Amino acid sequence: MGTTAAQRRDRIYVAGEWLDGDDTLSVTDLADGGTFAEVTAASPEQARDALAAAEEAKAAMRETTIVERAEWMHEIADGLEAREEELAEVIVREAGKPISSARGEVDSAATRFRRAAGEIRHMNGEYREGTTSGHEGWEAIVKHEPIGAVLCITPYNYPLATTALQVAPALAAGNAVVLKPASKTPIAAAILAEVISEVDLPHDGAFNYVAGTASDVGDVLSGDDRVNAIAMTGSSGAGKHVAKESGMVNLHMELGGNAPEVVFPDADLDAAAAAATKGSLKYAGQRCSAVSRVLAHEDVHDEVVAKIDSQMDDWQIGDLFDPDTALGPLISEDQAEWVQELVDDAVEKGATLVRGGSHDGNFFEPTLLADVPHDARVVHEEQFGPVAAVTTFESEADALEVANGGDLALDAAVFTADHDRAMRVANAIDAGGVRINGAPSHGLGDIPFGGNKDSGIGREGIDASIHAFVRKKSIIL
Repeated sequence: MGTTAAQRRDRIYVAGEWLDGDDTLSVTDLADGGTFAEVTAASPEQARDALAAAEEAKAAMRETTIVERAEWMHEIADGLEAREEELAEVIVREAGKPISSARGEVDSAATRFRRAAGEIRHMNGEYREGTTSGHEGWEAIVKHEPIGAVLCITPYNYPLATTALQVAPALAAGNAVVLKPASKTPIAAAILAEVISEVDLPHDGAFNYVAGTASDVGDVLSGDDRVNAIAMTGSSGAGKHVAKESGMVNLHMELGGNAPEVVFPDADLDAAAAAATKGSLKYAGQRCSAVSRVLAHEDVHDEVVAKIDSQMDDWQIGDLFDPDTALGPLISEDQAEWVQELVDDAVEKGATLVRGGSHDGNFFEPTLLADVPHDARVVHEEQFGPVAAVTTFESEADALEVANGGDLALDAAVFTADHDRAMRVANAIDAGGVRINGAPSHGLGDIPFGGNKDSGIGREGIDASIHAFVRKKSIIL
C-alpha cells in the first residue's frame, strides 16, 4: 500500500522552483483516517508570482511547434504511467476512491495526454481566397495561435483525470498554464507537476502548480488580467463566482449536473436498472454525470425500483484497497450531511425509502427512493451522493417537463426500444449530452461534452478544449 499518513509533504511549483510557504493544506486520509499528507498553501503573493511567470512564458510558448508539443504530451504520459501505483494510492487516500477505480483514473489521465498529442497534429490552419466583389485576388492564411495563459481549476472527484483533461489541451495548444487543484485533493496534481517539471518546456513559467483555498488564492488567480482563459470543473455556484470575478477572458466550464434517466415501458428494464444503479453509485455518486433521478413511466415504476434494489446488493462499502470494493466514502462529512438533507426532504414530501437513507460520518449508505414527488429537491438539485431517486411520469410530454424543469442541464439518458421516440426525446431534452439506452458517460474526451443553463459554458473534450485554448489569426496577402 506504500507510504502512509503524515509521511508525505508537497510544495507548490512556481517559475520552475519548488517553494514552501507559511501555511499548509492538510489532506485527510479517507482510507485509514488521520492526515495523509500536507501541501504548501500558496499565499496571494505566490499566486501572483505564478501569474507573472506564466505571463513571461507566453512568448516562448507561442514559438514552439506542434511536433515539440506532441512530444511533451507523450513524455508526460510516460511519466504518469511510471508512477501509476503511487498515483493510484494517492487517489485512494485523498479522494476516497476504490483502488480499481483509482488505477483506471491514472490510465485515463495518461491516455488523455497521448490523445492530446494526436489531436494537436490536426491543427493545420486554412488557406482562403477572396470571393466577394471588391476582394478579388485576396489571399489569406488563417492560422491558430495559443490564447496565452490558461488557469486550470480542477475538482476533487477526479483529481488526476479531470486535471489531465484541462492541462493536456492547454499545453498542447502552446499555452502557459497555472494549475489550481481542489484544496481537498491536491496531491495527485502535485505529482503531475513533478512529472511536467521534468519535461524540457521552453520557459520556467510555462507550467505552475499553486495549491490553496479558494478564499485565499481563488479570486487572486481568476480576477487577474494576465489570465486569457479559465478552464474549470466544479459546482455551479463556484462557477458563477469565478465568472463574476474573471472579466474579459474565455470561460471553459463544466459545472453541476442532475442527470435524468427516462425509462419508457418498452425499454429493456434490466439494462435501465443496471445503468441507474451504476450511474448513481459509482464513486458514491460524486460525479457530475451521475444518474441523479430516474423518471420511470408509471406502468413500470415498481418493476424498475425492484430491479435497482436487487442490483444495489452488489454495492457494499469496504476496504478501499480491496480490488472488489465498489463503494467508498464521500469526500467529507459535510457532503454526507448535504445528501442527508436531500433524502430527508424527499421522504418528508412523500417518497418511499426502499433502502439506505442514512450515513455514518462520511460513509453514506447506498440509498433507493421510490415514488419521489416532482417537487422534492433531489429531483432538481445536485446531490453528489449514492442515491437513486425514482419518480414517475404519465406521458412523453410529462417526462420532458420534469427532465427540463430545473436549472441544471448537463447530461441525460433515454431508455426505449422505439428509435423515433428515442431521437425525439433526446432532441427535446435540454442537456449538453443525451445517451440512448445507456448511462451518461464522458469517456476519455473524444466526444465533446458540457452543459446548458447553470451546468456550464462551452464543451470539453481533448479536441474541443484545444480549440477553446487557441485563437485564429488571419494573415491577408
